[in-house]
Amino acid sequence: MEEIYKFAIKVAYQAGEELMKFLFQPHQIDYKGEINIVTEADLASERLIKEAIQNQYPQHAILAEESGLKEGGKTEPKWIIDPLDGTTNFAHGLPWFCVSIALEIDGEIVLGAIYNPVLKEMFSALKGQGAFLNDKPIKVSQTKNLLKALLATGFPYDIQKRPEPVLSRFKAMILRARGVRRAGSAALDLCYVACGRFDGFWEERLHPWDTAAGKLIVEEAGGRVTDFKGDKYSIYGKEILATNGFLHEDMIKILTSVQEGVNNEKN
Repeated sequence: MEEIYKFAIKVAYQAGEELMKFLFQPHQIDYKGEINIVTEADLASERLIKEAIQNQYPQHAILAEESGLKEGGKTEPKWIIDPLDGTTNFAHGLPWFCVSIALEIDGEIVLGAIYNPVLKEMFSALKGQGAFLNDKPIKVSQTKNLLKALLATGFPYDIQKRPEPVLSRFKAMILRARGVRRAGSAALDLCYVACGRFDGFWEERLHPWDTAAGKLIVEEAGGRVTDFKGDKYSIYGKEILATNGFLHEDMIKILTSVQEGVNNEKN
């Protein structure tokens, strides 16, 4: 597993450097939805990662954002890839994006590597071995009071059609925390929770490649990851709450109370 872990870090680094070749050039932008875009950089990064995996571990399955699932053996490990998390930022020249690579075995994420090529920051974790930033151990924050917490969130791509309860949750949190940031990369938000830059993060309607690596990195850094109700988190679910642990119950109360309010309005 240590060998595979080093391989994932190496490939994440290579893919990130590939992205940097495209950053300040005019982009070819295609639309997957009304505001959900893909660029030539997404495709180049994904192609690099997939080719590396297929050459090194041809029996493994690959779940990648832009090309979907390449089936391997039914019992083989599955790589979960986001070749460019933060595509909208990237397309606008905003230097807040990353590459995310995770490995799932028997339904469990066992390693993750997330690389921000602008800041040259490699976040990584191997299950049971801790979490790291550029090979140095990281831990979640010790903030215990929500009023002193800096939180992060994101908005789903269909928010224009389904704004609630997303906006109500955002309002409730921003009125109770020191601050809330909406930077545009769920993978990096999770890494920032893991290293203590953020104290908590929540988002809904994400995909497996958005959170697979980050989930493990937060947990290995001593944090807690669940759905909005506090139940076990699945990367195939639609809600994620990640915190330093101390703020978890307070954030659950806020998230669930907003949902109850929305449900009451419907009734």
